[in-house]
Amino acid sequence: MDKPNKERGLTLVYTGDGKGKTTAALGLALRAYGRGMRVLIIQFIKSPERTYGEKIVFDKLGVEMVQRGIGFTWTKTPEEHRQALKEAWAFTKEKIMAGEHDLVILDEINNALAINQFPIDDVLPLSEVIELIKKRPQGMHLIITGRDAHPQIIEAADLVSEVKAQKHYYDDGIPAVMGIEL
Repeated sequence: MDKPNKERGLTLVYTGDGKGKTTAALGLALRAYGRGMRVLIIQFIKSPERTYGEKIVFDKLGVEMVQRGIGFTWTKTPEEHRQALKEAWAFTKEKIMAGEHDLVILDEINNALAINQFPIDDVLPLSEVIELIKKRPQGMHLIITGRDAHPQIIEAADLVSEVKAQKHYYDDGIPAVMGIEL
């Protein structure tokens, strides 16, 4: 990759097993939007069938957030997930190459790329993701989130931050909390 610079656009990766990867990316989206940047957020796992606080606020602000997933891998059949990933990836390529945004967040794409319960490389090819990172329009910043970032994603990034879990209330049986996870 070329040397990082703001004219080329940066690729930032938030990964790890701790809570806060999407939250960090969305905070950056707010900062960018506040500075007049055109922001697009594409969520690869979250489904539009559920209501999330971030979607509510970004809709109010006029920031484009699109939920292209259908939930966790155990909630639907492999073919349903494969179809959703295929459509999400086609949508993502089209939106990025249109060059209409200054900042694009690919939320939980790392999780999608790490699916190993069923084949996904034919519908969400890692090689195409790397190619898109390299060939995106000049000046566009990409943020890539999710656990288990692939080594090639890490290599292509300008910044990688790993969020490490030390303690989590899930371990004490507390489920997702409205306003914190939802």
